[in-house]
Amino acid sequence: MKKMHLVASPELRGRVIFLLCALILFRVGAHVPVPGVNSAALAELYRGGPSNNIFGMLNMFSGGSLERFSVFAIGVMPYISASIVMQLAAEVVPFLKSLKKEGEQGRKIITKYTRVATIAFAAVQSIIAAAFVFEQGVVVVDKLEFFVSSVICLVGGTMFLMWLGEQITERGLGNGISLIITIGILASMPSSVEKFIVLCGERPILSIILSLSILILVCFVVFFENALRKIPIHYAKGGRSLHLTRDDKSAYIPFKLNMAGVIPPIFASSIMSFPMILIGWISGRSVVSNNKLLAQMIGILQHGNLSYILLFAACVIFFCYFYTALAFSPKEMAENLKKSGAFVPNIRPGDQTSKYLEGVVMHLTLFGSLYIATICLIPELLTLFD
Repeated sequence: MKKMHLVASPELRGRVIFLLCALILFRVGAHVPVPGVNSAALAELYRGGPSNNIFGMLNMFSGGSLERFSVFAIGVMPYISASIVMQLAAEVVPFLKSLKKEGEQGRKIITKYTRVATIAFAAVQSIIAAAFVFEQGVVVVDKLEFFVSSVICLVGGTMFLMWLGEQITERGLGNGISLIITIGILASMPSSVEKFIVLCGERPILSIILSLSILILVCFVVFFENALRKIPIHYAKGGRSLHLTRDDKSAYIPFKLNMAGVIPPIFASSIMSFPMILIGWISGRSVVSNNKLLAQMIGILQHGNLSYILLFAACVIFFCYFYTALAFSPKEMAENLKKSGAFVPNIRPGDQTSKYLEGVVMHLTLFGSLYIATICLIPELLTLFD
């Protein structure tokens, strides 16, 4: 009876309807092209070109919007980039760090700064995307007109998606930005399923192996994402130490194996792809076409090459340590434990606790970074056997 009442709840029903309408609006906007582009020629270009570059990844995240060069072509990636930068800056810049400690009021101010940074990121990415499309020879209007209209449409589309994601979070179900990205990825599922069915008909043994590999990979990711290192703690009370049971959440400090989340792969992908975007943008010019240095850089940064794999893995591992060092303060945590009358067994409060927690986190980050790097490199390693 309670489940039926929950399903029939007007508030829940309203949230579900709003979520569905918002996602439908997102998919409709993904098919509205930017003025001045021959959409058929651009789609043919994407079908004939490689999909394992940065534009292929952004096209997947935007649900095919970049392939059609729609108003949502750059999606919510500028907002994600701005959020990550502001999150890192809040751990480094004293002004933002003080705002972070002010609670809800400080969070609202940081959100405003994030929106301003989103406009800047969106403007840069829209110019790069417009330049890439213009170089393909599929633009049917004047260059200046195309760039102005493209930047306005793409930046406006990103800001609209940012607003739509916030509305979904507030009035719908779940995190709006995450749902928009998820729907964008799921939009490519039909074509992927079609390719897989064709593969099953041509190579049934290979398709079975791939299916089992995907299942094992999912279990592997779930296992590592739920992995925790629990540091037991005692609470002093009345001159004696009170040890809470391990079933009680307050009896230990949980540390995730993957403390950095998806931030290291995003940063690593951006850094590795940015030189390729610039080189690809100007590669058609005569001053660059005969440059051996740029040719060597293209070879080094090409997807699937061993040099790219090693550099990308190094970047992922570096950013895992970098982000963890910024987001986690062992000294602050040790001080908070000391103030609350808590301590780690056999570890003196204060500096020794700080050093102990730092050692635990660095040890976990080593295995967490290797795990993240392994997951991210699986597609790259598969290209070696393609």
